[in-house]
Amino acid sequence: MRASRFLLTRFLQLAAATALLAASAAHADGYGDITALLKDGKASQALVQVEQRLASTPKDPQLRFLRGVAQSESKQTQAAIETFTELTREYPELPEPYNNLAVLYAQDNQLDKARAALEMAIRTHPSYATAHENLGDVYARLAAQAYDRALQLDAAQGEAIKPKLALLRELLSARTGAAATATTVAPAAAPAAAGK
Repeated sequence: MRASRFLLTRFLQLAAATALLAASAAHADGYGDITALLKDGKASQALVQVEQRLASTPKDPQLRFLRGVAQSESKQTQAAIETFTELTREYPELPEPYNNLAVLYAQDNQLDKARAALEMAIRTHPSYATAHENLGDVYARLAAQAYDRALQLDAAQGEAIKPKLALLRELLSARTGAAATATTVAPAAAPAAAGK
């Protein structure tokens, strides 16, 4: 489904942007080279550098966050889920790990888990716009699934359901073009603040 691909792409863009913005904010602290590797699509090299640095500072939340992003970009989804889950346990006040968990869950079409993770992100940081937008995307996908299921269960209701589904799909496909041209995302760089 075209809308689903868009939402996953948008989620992945947001995850990468979150990590890159967090790392950019801490560039002076030595995360810039890892950020540059991630920007250049060299996630496996970034992961090697992250692991080397974590050997001497294993509790650094920003390095661990970047590890999760690099794992995700390297298609190590389960490892990334574990990394972000650990971060949510140890730093429950940070919204970014919850957001990135939602990215991974949505990618795997586990929309209820994605919704729950985004709700936690919002609970920890009510003004975290990225999480609110992502939650809207998850709700849109859930709505589309519900309408599809309703049509499967009762085709006679199709005349009432089809226009709603078409409108929802039109909305989601219209966002596809907007996502392709989006250049900025403005999540907070909270992982740097966690090391207090």
